[in-house]
Amino acid sequence: MIKKNICLIIVLLAILFALPAFAAEVKNEKARQEGNRLVITFDLEGKEKEAEVNLTITVDGKTYKSSELHIEGDVGKLKTGRGKKVTWNILQDFPKGLRSEAEWELTTSGDSFADSATGIQMVFVQGGCFQMGDTFGDGDSDEKPVHQVCVDSFYIGKYEVTQGQWQKIMGNNPSRFSNCGDNCPVEQVSWNDIQGFFRKLNASSGKNYRLPTEAEWEYAARSGGKKEKYAGTDGSLDDYAWYSSNSGSKTHPVGQKRPNGLGIYDMSGNVWEWCNDYYGENYYSQSPRNNPEGPSSGSYRVLRGGGWGNIAAYTRAAYRNRSFPGIRDYGLGFRLAMPTGQQ
Repeated sequence: MIKKNICLIIVLLAILFALPAFAAEVKNEKARQEGNRLVITFDLEGKEKEAEVNLTITVDGKTYKSSELHIEGDVGKLKTGRGKKVTWNILQDFPKGLRSEAEWELTTSGDSFADSATGIQMVFVQGGCFQMGDTFGDGDSDEKPVHQVCVDSFYIGKYEVTQGQWQKIMGNNPSRFSNCGDNCPVEQVSWNDIQGFFRKLNASSGKNYRLPTEAEWEYAARSGGKKEKYAGTDGSLDDYAWYSSNSGSKTHPVGQKRPNGLGIYDMSGNVWEWCNDYYGENYYSQSPRNNPEGPSSGSYRVLRGGGWGNIAAYTRAAYRNRSFPGIRDYGLGFRLAMPTGQQ
């Protein structure tokens, strides 16, 4: 049993924005403590007949997926309906009880999908609002001021686009690290080159793939706008990213490190990722609240996430970089994004 002088604080992270009409949505969440167990009940509603329901629990700044804890009940792929229940056995994971705040969140990803032409896996990201920028107080001036941004729901690549996927669409492999293999991120692709990739991919798929906006990128990297220094963690970067301390001065196959809280890999490290926006050093002071798309013009395009050759500071989720759109470099790659309703 949990000792009476140990307080378990349960914080429900309210879902502020509804999923699009075609997606199933978690509703009517209620939590109660029964002895050493946390019991969460909820309904799963929507036009879709089933959805993937994910539970994450954050303790002392570390986020755990349900597969890492003693969780029973309705998680994973579920049929829509009422009266769902999931139970967490707290003492099996924390035998001495909890002395600090525990946060839990239920999300759905029932509309995640894989592109039929390339096999690129897309993750559904539920829209919402977050504090964008230097929330830890150790960033650069262009990461300020911290400001509230709200993004609509969207899809983003589970992994960086690989050499094999680029080859399928473009018929070539420009990568310097071509001996790394088809499952390594494509690099030496400019922002302009990527637009050619999208034209061919969209023509064959009938979809509207594009680069993520800078706001979408940071929101997804921070596991849905959480206060995370790196993509998925505030702690050991080695578990989540290939960077200068562990990369061996080269890229690595995608998905070998731990994912962030949304199940997205390598958003910190491996290769820098192009965003759609023009770069504006002072843009944050002028940014609109809803779905910002960057300045209307500029000389540079935004890069995010850091790469295999960078120190940890450059892999921070809030760190902003930029380059000319025609530049090719063996540290530069990308991942896909797409509006909802087109899968």
